[in-house]
Amino acid sequence: MKMWQMSDETMSVSEIKQLQLERLQSTLNRVYNNVEFYHNLFNKLNITPEKIKSLDDIKHLPFTTKQDLRDNYPYGMFAVPLKDIVRIHSSSGTTGKPTVVGYTKRDLELWKNLVARIMVAGGVTKDDIVHIAFTYGLFTGGFGLHYGAEHIGASVIPVSSGNTRRQIMIMQDYRSSVLICTPSYALHIAETLESMGLTKDDIHLKYGLFGSEPWGEKIRSEIENRLGIIATDNYGLSEIIGPGVAGECLYKNGLHINEDHFYVEVIDPETGEVLPEGEKGELVITTLSKEAMPLIRYRTRDITRIYRDNCKCGRTLIKMEKPSGRTDDMIIVNGVNVFPSQVEEALKEIEDTTPHFMIYVRKKGALDMMEIHLEVSENLFFDEMKRQKEVLDKITEKLFNYLGIKPKVKLVEPKSLERFEGKAKRVIDERQQ
Repeated sequence: MKMWQMSDETMSVSEIKQLQLERLQSTLNRVYNNVEFYHNLFNKLNITPEKIKSLDDIKHLPFTTKQDLRDNYPYGMFAVPLKDIVRIHSSSGTTGKPTVVGYTKRDLELWKNLVARIMVAGGVTKDDIVHIAFTYGLFTGGFGLHYGAEHIGASVIPVSSGNTRRQIMIMQDYRSSVLICTPSYALHIAETLESMGLTKDDIHLKYGLFGSEPWGEKIRSEIENRLGIIATDNYGLSEIIGPGVAGECLYKNGLHINEDHFYVEVIDPETGEVLPEGEKGELVITTLSKEAMPLIRYRTRDITRIYRDNCKCGRTLIKMEKPSGRTDDMIIVNGVNVFPSQVEEALKEIEDTTPHFMIYVRKKGALDMMEIHLEVSENLFFDEMKRQKEVLDKITEKLFNYLGIKPKVKLVEPKSLERFEGKAKRVIDERQQ
């Protein structure tokens, strides 16, 4: 299989570890000397960069959280003068002040190469026409993947999001071969395509690179079948760099992390204890080569596990499992922790269901009540009541096995739940309303 930077993507584990340690020590010196937040925090904890002599010593360093970034809004986390910042992005800031991210010229060169790596792993070549249906603007996804695709030499169509029928017309006329967007929007494109009386044979897509929200194998197979593509997952977050942190190769067996530039750990989200490779917990990332805004042990809130295997693609980089949700997506129902991804996992083996569902949490007296609205196929929705009840009972039992509680399930007709161009919203918590 092709690679963008073969020597970097196929290093031995010992070579990677040595490089990580050198880059970590350089990064620690940079933040200690140039970022007041880290300088004060390290002093308070009696930590100096010289005390970190091995990768294992990283566990002695403090975590960085999104709140720390908000507290230092807008430029307090920058490690270089503002005159050296050539690009500024930020998160949407829907739950408070946005988190602001800066890039030096060298950071942008690094970003292009890291995104190029994951795009090549997902099948993209210089001969492709890449249709980017992510929102452009302060969000890192659109620009990150745009410049990565151009760096490979592919042709880029910066369509942005919205106006789905126009998007499909452009796909047909411009012969787009790669689709980049959220998995939710890819499904919406498939539905719109069918509502226009068209099929996957009327467009020219070969590959799809999707991210920005958790999605499972049921959604993957539906996207692949309805759009006629190979769909791969990629992972990134604005605070770290944007897209380019990790991505699946065409074997679709975990996401290769660009660990020569990011040191990753998985921790117990409750205790902060570092977990062994292979155990599931919260992903924590330390940047190793960012100039403008290096971050130390950033808590992503994403739930996953990391592991090494002998991938057939030849990459030796450590892998992460597709994130199964976020610690801050977790809802507590009568004392039981529930993640929307568990619902998706429970439903994936049941015929006549679709990947579209919405979770409602309400109060019924003193107790919490969870109700799931689930779109089913037209065949089932218009089938006889006895058949519907059989499927409903099967779904309820499956959910009980996965969640540990028995939610109320309501089967709803196809296309009746809201569709999202950006990240899909899965939970409506009405307990505080």
